[in-house]
Amino acid sequence: DWVDQECVVDGNLITSRFPDDLPAFCHAIVAALTK
Repeated sequence: DWVDQECVVDGNLITSRFPDDLPAFCHAIVAALTK
């Protein structure tokens, strides 16, 4: 299903909608890598 959020984490998949969502995307990447 499509979710209208700036960043979505679904298991190993991390995605965002637009270039403006990059800060939230980067935060999610860092959080996933530090687990």
